[in-house]
Amino acid sequence: MNLCRNSMTLHNRRSVLQNTACGFGWLALSALMAKQGYGGTNGKSPGAHFSAKAKRVIFLYMKGGPSHVDTFDYKPELAKADGQTGPRPGSKWMKSPWKFQQRGQSGLWISDLFPELSKAADDMLIVNSMQTDVPAHAQATIRMHTGTSQFVRPSVGSWVLYGLGAESESIPGFISIGATGSAQNYGNAFLPAYYQGMRLGNGNREVDETQIANLAPLVGSQRQRRELDFIQGMNQKKLQNDPADQEIEGVIRSYEMAHRMQSELPKVLDIKAESEETKRLYGLDRKESKGFGSKCLVARRMIEAGVRFVEITQGSWDHHASLQQNLTTNTSAIDQPMYGLITDLKQRGLLEETLIVWSGEFGRTPYAQGRDGRDHNHKAFSLWMAGGGVASGKQYGTSGEFGVEATENPVPIVDFHATLLALLGLDHEQLTYPYAGRDFRLTETKGRVIKDLIG
Repeated sequence: MNLCRNSMTLHNRRSVLQNTACGFGWLALSALMAKQGYGGTNGKSPGAHFSAKAKRVIFLYMKGGPSHVDTFDYKPELAKADGQTGPRPGSKWMKSPWKFQQRGQSGLWISDLFPELSKAADDMLIVNSMQTDVPAHAQATIRMHTGTSQFVRPSVGSWVLYGLGAESESIPGFISIGATGSAQNYGNAFLPAYYQGMRLGNGNREVDETQIANLAPLVGSQRQRRELDFIQGMNQKKLQNDPADQEIEGVIRSYEMAHRMQSELPKVLDIKAESEETKRLYGLDRKESKGFGSKCLVARRMIEAGVRFVEITQGSWDHHASLQQNLTTNTSAIDQPMYGLITDLKQRGLLEETLIVWSGEFGRTPYAQGRDGRDHNHKAFSLWMAGGGVASGKQYGTSGEFGVEATENPVPIVDFHATLLALLGLDHEQLTYPYAGRDFRLTETKGRVIKDLIG
């Protein structure tokens, strides 16, 4: 609505608040918007569209494609066909070297590779009919994180932060721990800069070995504050001259966040004060699980501090060869920490409001590659979730008798994204952002919420 007009200038609400009474009205509104998590200049109010099951997400991403038929997708028929001719010329079916057992009161089938995680079976929802449309690592990874591998789009973490807003003004609302590969996996694309994920560390290094570049100020705090005020003044002037620039507000908020983060984030990363019992629960007393365990413990501290979306990347799951040795090594690193994370969140009353997701970008073939390996399989893979209102103690979908392709209740990535947003109280069709002349959304023109996955 236009409020006033003269011969030269057309004013709207924004310009009036910015330019009258020295801009104090605009400053007050900006502060209120920041506290409430308002984003962009499109007038939309982020927040749940309906009652939310979860308030935050911890995404455990296993880069490389874990083998579903050796972990969470029990295939007794595959064991019977071991060594027989497979679906491809020259291929042979290969049974899992590990036994599966029914776990908990729910009776979920979980591999012996996860003796500790199996104790939390009744808190888990296992989806054995995931599928994606690309068999290459880089493209499938971007697809899992952004919904498309063909265009630069915001990551799901950025969409969640944009939709729900931040819970804290002192640390980022989206943090990616150990991210590898393309920055698209935690990028904000056309969303304002404030919604970009902060990358913490690289690969499988332990948290205490991670250095955050430029976190400590190079100058005294007073001088830094003066420099920041000068930069922010220029940003505000740019915004006054170009009110339609939707990115500049994100830059302004990002600068302020970075300033406050210098004192707050190191406290969150410091796990020394945690009890020895808690450290053992996360596997920090074991060499093989200390690295991943420290990341899971830090993730819990992050959500307690107000981080909306935490991703932990664990690499080296691309087992074309030496499957028995390498998969054992991988699962030994994550088994105790994942059980510890679920148990710790449950004990603290945080699991109900925290959605945990475990997945790779695709699965592996149930037939052998070489003597002891499995090739890529994008037509079927497994994903599990816990907490956050999921239908716990349940298995959903199947991948046929052998695990080649999702045959019952297939779940494409777009449906998974729609369901994840729904658990957070966000309607994937309404969560949009205007860019380049049209409204964009995470799920583009498709996507359905799978209600059977919601408890």
